[in-house]
Amino acid sequence: MTDAYVMLNCELGSEAEIIEQLKEIEQVVDVFETIGTHDMMIKLQAENFEKIREIVSWNIQKMKNIRSTATLIKKDN
Repeated sequence: MTDAYVMLNCELGSEAEIIEQLKEIEQVVDVFETIGTHDMMIKLQAENFEKIREIVSWNIQKMKNIRSTATLIKKDN
């Protein structure tokens, strides 16, 4: 399994709706709002790097009211 963390920024007031939509994605393990440079953080688990990239590009970034994302993929030792 590959773990990844996605920090995202969204339109003000759309957080609750986005969280509900994210929870519908099978690979989303956890999602929570944050305070700081990003509005929320998502933990993803998928079978490989390509699946992580597909989820971020085709599911998360295409969601309404998402302004930007930054993805960190956990390096396997």
